[in-house]
Amino acid sequence: MSKTDNNNAPWHRLKRASTPGKATVLAIGKAFPSQLIPQEYLVEGYIRDTKCQDVSIKEKLERLCKTTTVKTRYTVMCKEILEKYPELATEGSSTIKQRLEIANPAVVEMALQASLACIKEWGRPATDITHIIYVSSSEIRLPGGDLYLATQLGLRNDVNRVMLYFLGCYGGATGLRVAKDIAENNPGSRILLTTSETTILGFRPPNKARPYDLVGAALFGDGAAAVVIGTDPVTGKESPFMELNYAVQQFLPGTQNVIDGCLTEQGINFKLGRDLPQKIEDNIEAFCRKLMSKASLTEFNDLFWAVHPGGPAILNRLENSLKLKEGKLECSRRALKDYGNVSSNTIFYVMEYMREELKREGGEEWGLALAFGPGITFEGILLRSL
Repeated sequence: MSKTDNNNAPWHRLKRASTPGKATVLAIGKAFPSQLIPQEYLVEGYIRDTKCQDVSIKEKLERLCKTTTVKTRYTVMCKEILEKYPELATEGSSTIKQRLEIANPAVVEMALQASLACIKEWGRPATDITHIIYVSSSEIRLPGGDLYLATQLGLRNDVNRVMLYFLGCYGGATGLRVAKDIAENNPGSRILLTTSETTILGFRPPNKARPYDLVGAALFGDGAAAVVIGTDPVTGKESPFMELNYAVQQFLPGTQNVIDGCLTEQGINFKLGRDLPQKIEDNIEAFCRKLMSKASLTEFNDLFWAVHPGGPAILNRLENSLKLKEGKLECSRRALKDYGNVSSNTIFYVMEYMREELKREGGEEWGLALAFGPGITFEGILLRSL
């Protein structure tokens, strides 16, 4: 039996040196609400909770639940909440106040637990955090959850705070890009990036006039994630596993209505264009090559891939378009299966699975992190495994 270091990697597997001045991921953590829902039980529970009598809606939701490939999800919504706020399951009820009463503290609590797990793995005191980036599309208030989180973590009161609200599925990747810029322009800084999401704002009874509600019910979940980012890791104290080598954001002109979210008195309503997977497929190769050119990379199958799993259709289109070998998107498919689409968090669940994959012999050095969301906006990061 070979000796191992703290990362359970054999001693003969030497870590790659990080590039001086480049941002690295130093630790990662995640957290979820207590209620876990196996996908096979979701339909009966949702139909019961919303008192839906339409058999055709139930049958459609059953089909969607199978095609999403999701097996389990976590959710803040529970029996106790519906007993306290029965109006959440009543069509047309003005419930934004009630939804925020639930969501605001719930997302901070999940963010807190994910951050504590991340800081524990990092191994340095929370007071060494110089910046905090807080990402959520699930709460609305002033001050925001960033202040509540910083207070509960015991961060210094001069910690620099950034809030990124209502970015949707690409929010986690945006947070990484912003953290990278902060780290590389503030030597010695340590940035806590946390994302936290709940579907409470979008929960409602099914309605044939809102077909996307069923897609949301079949696909989305709740949870939080956190990472610590910094340059020039301290030898013996920090264990970087990923380098953020280069980052790009790009929007596709004229596509702002393909993913449309609108906040109403009944919560948040989403509309998703059927042409979303095609729009991504049409533009993804040029976007990836822009990132790859920074390291003179040309072959897609020479990379590892950490792709936000918006849904199986997007992963399938990307895989086919770029002619990726079987298994290249396995970490994305696994995150979708285990957690559903958890909006901004999901890219970090993919990265955590990828960290384990890259420990194997012959793991790729270079890879891409990709996320897509309203706009249509692409976020991409050229990653280097350490």
